[in-house]
Amino acid sequence: MKQKLPTIEINLINYKSAVENVVLPLYYQGIKRKEREKIALEYLDNVGLKNWASHLPSELSGGQKQRVAIARAMVSKPKVLLADEPTGALDSKTSGEVMSLIQEINNSGKTILVVTHEEDIAKMCKRIVRLKDGVIVEDKKINQKVL
Repeated sequence: MKQKLPTIEINLINYKSAVENVVLPLYYQGIKRKEREKIALEYLDNVGLKNWASHLPSELSGGQKQRVAIARAMVSKPKVLLADEPTGALDSKTSGEVMSLIQEINNSGKTILVVTHEEDIAKMCKRIVRLKDGVIVEDKKINQKVL
């Protein structure tokens, strides 16, 4: 019997294109429209989706949606990025692509906290902190598996 993957919840606005989803945080920062779109397109290009800028979320794969969400999170230039189960509902190939992107962002100097239950995903990070019942039971640096 085939196991059904859980539904991916990325919280993109369904009636807005990829670029409009990425632009949203810039709107709230008061950046002018033309500049917002230019910046958003740069971030979509950084995640390999510039050619998909005008597509709605329903026209994107799970991995593409996840990359739009990453671009949207990064456009605000946060000090820390929290990635909660970033590969939870993705196939192994797409999971690897998303984790490679996360590694690239981390290697550029951004702190990223990845929350995962998947051991192979955790091993792609530079440090693993394991919790059990809200208590740290392990904290170790690891040899990062680069994809």
